[in-house]
Amino acid sequence: MKFSLNQQDLQKSLNYCQGVIEKRSTLPILSNVLLDVSNGKLTITATDLDLIFVHQISNVEILEEGKTTTSSSIMYDIVRKFSSGSKINFSSSSENKLHLESDKSIFNLNCISASEFPITDENFNQNEFSIKSKELLKLLNKCKFSVSNDETRHYLSGIFFHQTQADEKIFLTAAATDSHRMSISKIRLQNKIEFEQIILPKKTIFQLCSLLEDYEGEVKISNIKSKIKFELNDSILISKLIDGKFPNYVQVIPKENQKKLEVELNSFLNSVDRVASVSLDKKDGVKFNLSKNLLNLSVNNTNSGDGKESLTVKFDHQLDISFNSRYLIDVASQLDGDLIEIYLKDSGSPALIRDPADFDSIYVVMPMKG
Repeated sequence: MKFSLNQQDLQKSLNYCQGVIEKRSTLPILSNVLLDVSNGKLTITATDLDLIFVHQISNVEILEEGKTTTSSSIMYDIVRKFSSGSKINFSSSSENKLHLESDKSIFNLNCISASEFPITDENFNQNEFSIKSKELLKLLNKCKFSVSNDETRHYLSGIFFHQTQADEKIFLTAAATDSHRMSISKIRLQNKIEFEQIILPKKTIFQLCSLLEDYEGEVKISNIKSKIKFELNDSILISKLIDGKFPNYVQVIPKENQKKLEVELNSFLNSVDRVASVSLDKKDGVKFNLSKNLLNLSVNNTNSGDGKESLTVKFDHQLDISFNSRYLIDVASQLDGDLIEIYLKDSGSPALIRDPADFDSIYVVMPMKG
């Protein structure tokens, strides 16, 4: 094989691959990327067996077609140190060496035969629908921080995607919870789609987010029983799904929270963040002492001290309640408007948080004891 391409194109592609490949893989081939030069383009594939990422670069000069695999992390490290936008020439004279040069640098990297690389080809053509990249990114961003890290309840360690219907309208709805907090967000679909409900794993979520941040356009989604495929212009991501039943999250949404607290979003976010500074691990509750139009925030840590701050708010009741500051900061950081609305019931009941600028997203946060 013999080809050359632009340093930036290759660095971008290998950067995505780094997110897929496991750092400590037991199979050497899984540390490698598959390079396939054919049909006028370079196709780069990375996999950890649960997730497959395929990226095509069409801006390539091909002198001789061929395929091989080489270490993703070593090649990425070399490529990102070449001067930006320079031309890189690749060639392989033997089965087990890949030769690359750029400017005055020359490298020969070890290879493993492409025939050992595990690729599965499955037919995903049924159940296909399209969604705008920014809409899908919104669903992921609004929910990903609520995904559970608890390995024992694997069905909570992902985002639950499913189709819902309300007032004759059809939505693609996403939900995530770690049982202390919950995020739900939805986007309107033009038509009903053929889509089985799925739980998308955490690693796939973060990989998809990094792809979508760089991409403006339609994303084609298709799923078969245990896998889902996302197609962007020149990238494909295929992921296994989490096998399990997501809990009935609708039951958890508070229905009787009549006490509405309205605060200017940025001052709320900054105040909570500041008072929480005395708590090193952010595990100490931030205490809300609420009275008419006044919120007193305080955090007390036996080892490091305490912090207090007060905010002018819209509120018509008396209430004391404590929350994990990290949870409040996570939610507040995802809101789009200038205000945050927190609906409360009493000091022991979960709070419902809404964003007046986004009616399609809601959050539930459990209070802390004490």
